[in-house]
Amino acid sequence: TMDTILELDHLTVDFDTPEGTIQAVRDVSLTLGRGETLAVVGESGCGKSVLCRAVMKLLPRHARIGGRVTADGLDILSRPERDMRKLRGPLFSMLFQDPMTTLNPTMPIGRQITEAVRRHTRAGREEARGRAVELLTLVGIDKPEQRMELQPHYFSGGMRQRCVLAIALALNPRILLADEPTTALDVTVQAHILDLLRDIQRQSGISIVLVTHDLGVVARVADRVAVMYAGKIVEIGTAEDIFYDPRHPYTWALLSSLPQLGRRGEPLYTIQGAPPNLFQEIRGDAFAPRNPHALK
Repeated sequence: TMDTILELDHLTVDFDTPEGTIQAVRDVSLTLGRGETLAVVGESGCGKSVLCRAVMKLLPRHARIGGRVTADGLDILSRPERDMRKLRGPLFSMLFQDPMTTLNPTMPIGRQITEAVRRHTRAGREEARGRAVELLTLVGIDKPEQRMELQPHYFSGGMRQRCVLAIALALNPRILLADEPTTALDVTVQAHILDLLRDIQRQSGISIVLVTHDLGVVARVADRVAVMYAGKIVEIGTAEDIFYDPRHPYTWALLSSLPQLGRRGEPLYTIQGAPPNLFQEIRGDAFAPRNPHALK
């Protein structure tokens, strides 16, 4: 349909390692609508980050990607790397977990933004500078003209993540892949960043894939939620469906593990066992060994 901007069709990602093949993403099919926020939720190691990187073809050489990825009508997986470089930025852009490792510690923030703008557009120095000020204002940094001259260590974690977001948005991407963008931040700052993402989305109509293990994050911003376990999507639905009418036992378990207000002194529910070993071929439901409701 016209309003789907990203489509994954039977996507698989395998890594060949000396110990054997890891099936990191197993047969995932998803769509993302224009202006929609789709959250991909699951525990660490379930393949969420690999899924994001596969969309932008940012995986190491020993990764094998199968299936199809269509972004804004383009068949991504068949594109050579030099085409991909032109698409990363204007078509899709990635917001990473940790602002510390994304920013160059030696370079003023302003230059890190103008660099992105000038590399992809014909903007001159002044125009790029103007765009950087505009972006810093957009992500909620006040006094942007002065702050552009500062290196990242002058900024707090939340401010740094805003700067990283400004760089990710520098080329007006149509799709933003946010890989646990608030994990490194404390809860209040996290909420600010999420609200900011939502505001930017309202203004620009950007489509967001938000990868997280935190259901609180999802409740705040997502339109639809895909629950991922052991490289597969086990359940997908609107945020309301997932919170109020979850169908898969893994989703029940994730929701039960959320700390709840007003239930002090009760032990926090934990999911027993550990995610499966992805070196071994998984038959049937991967969650069955940890599922108290599983049938034989």
